[in-house]
Order: sequence, then C-alpha cells, then structure tokens
Amino acid sequence: MLLAAAAVIIGLFILVWSADLFVAGAASIARNLGMSPVLIGLTIVSLGTSAPEILVSVNATLSGAGELAVGNALGSNIANIGLVLGVTVLVVPMLIRPGCVRIELPTLLLVTAGTGLLLLDRQLSRIDGMLMIGGLCLILLQMIRAQSTDAGILSEAEEETLPDMSNLRAWLAFSAGLALLIGSSRLLVWGATDIAARVGVSELVIGLTVVAVGTSLPELAATMASALKRHTDIAIGNIIGSNLFNLLAVMPIPGLLDPLVISENVIYRDYPVMTGATVLLALAIYTGSRRRDAVDGGSYVGRSVGMLLTGLYGVYYYWLFQTV
Repeated sequence: MLLAAAAVIIGLFILVWSADLFVAGAASIARNLGMSPVLIGLTIVSLGTSAPEILVSVNATLSGAGELAVGNALGSNIANIGLVLGVTVLVVPMLIRPGCVRIELPTLLLVTAGTGLLLLDRQLSRIDGMLMIGGLCLILLQMIRAQSTDAGILSEAEEETLPDMSNLRAWLAFSAGLALLIGSSRLLVWGATDIAARVGVSELVIGLTVVAVGTSLPELAATMASALKRHTDIAIGNIIGSNLFNLLAVMPIPGLLDPLVISENVIYRDYPVMTGATVLLALAIYTGSRRRDAVDGGSYVGRSVGMLLTGLYGVYYYWLFQTV
C-alpha cells in the first residue's frame, strides 16, 4: 500500500514536470521550423497541456483499467472548472473579454452535449471514439481558420508563453519530456490501480479523484500564472481548451483501444455534474457581461463565482464518496 501511494505521488510529480518540458521542447521545435504562433498554440501547446491525461488514459486502457481513463477525463473537466477556475478567481477575479469565448465556449457546450449523447447507451465503442477524434480535428481546423488572419502577429502574452531554445536543446527537452511522460504515467496507473484494489473502491473513483486532480495540476499552475499577469484570455482559454481535449482526445482512447461498458454512475452522477459545471461557467460569463461595472464590454468572474464553484466541487466529492 505504501509503495503504491509512493508510486502515485512520484508519478504525479514527474508527470506534471515532464509535461512542461515536453511542451517547451515541442513548441520550440515548431517555432524553429517556422510554424505560426496560432498553429503552435492551438495544436502543440493545447495538446501538451492535456498530455498527462492522454498518456495516463493510454496506459490505463492497455492495462485493462479503462474506467480509470474515463474517470480521468470526466474528473479532470470537473476539477478544471470547480477547482482550477474556482481557486483562481478566488485569488484573482477575472475580467473576460467577449472575444475570448465567442467561439470556444459555445463549442465546449456543444461538445459536452454531443459526447453525452454518444454515451447514453453506456457503451464506449470504436465508432464513438472515431466520432470524437473526428470532431476534435474539425474544431481545430475551424479555430485555425478563424484566427489565421492573426497568424503572423505575436502578442505580449504569446511572447511570454512561447519558449525560445536552440534546435539541439529543443529536441533534447522534447525527447526527455516524452520519455518521462510515458514512464511516469505507467507508474501512476500502476499505483492508482493497486490502491483501488486494496481499499476496495473502483478504478472509476480513483480516476475521478486522485488521478484527475493530479493531472489537472498543470492547468492550475498555467491558469493561476496567467491570471496573476492579467492575461485572462490565456487563463480562460486554457480551461476551455483543456476540457475540449479531455472530451475529444482523452475520452475516446478506451473506445479506440479497448471498447468498454461504462458504469451507470458515469451517466447518472459524473457526467451530469460535469455538464452542470460547464453550464454554470457559461452562465457566469454570459450573465456577467450585463453588469454595469464591467468595462470594455467584458464580464467579471469574481470571488462569489469562485466560492460557488469550489463549494459545489466540495459537495460533489462528498456525494462521490457517499455513493462508493
């Protein structure tokens, strides 16, 4: 038990650190090859921040723990809104410009509804997985087209987030980060499944709690840092982008590699909670835009919203363990 717990802690630590290394190396390689900032941000960096969830899901599925992968995707989305965004706006209330969420937030709401429809039969099949991956490709293409007019312009925020490395250093960072991601995710999955077996809880619950919170740490760090620097577009974009990738890149992995029957708790407890959190986020942004004290046509997401999100996140955890 102690060995498994140590494996989870060490695996999470290396996973978070190696994800940053991997993203920095990949973004630098792309920049050195002449890729546009928009393309780097929408593909490599967005995919990189979801790399821990993706690698954990692949290893969990190949280890026969598909429910851990599903719990990881759903739990990470719930944690991103309830924990990451909730804690961030408790510390730094954010002013969100309408342009930051004009396309991305409606897309997330649509994807959340569409994914729920695919899972209503409690089957995560290869067809479901292919539809999700296809949806991700279409969304990325649409976002790249929508922002192509700004492809040659680097904002101050983008300058700060894109690393600048030599080719050799970039390839070393990329290779080391990828190797450590794979190794640490295998260590984490082994520890998590061993704990689940020993304490008698399901792999789904372990995925929804320990693994989901651990793999959401990169989003917490990135969102908090962006909010403190007043780059609220990056902060909220990181949350929305990560949740899209979790639903369309992480969730389909078990379906593509080893189709499974989903627990009814996912349909009646976890997916509704994730959907409710997403709708609550949208309401906080869209209704906040009507406030008289909002400037530049933006909407405030303040501490009251942060208290609500973190409070509901705590209630969800209580409900989760009451139903174990």
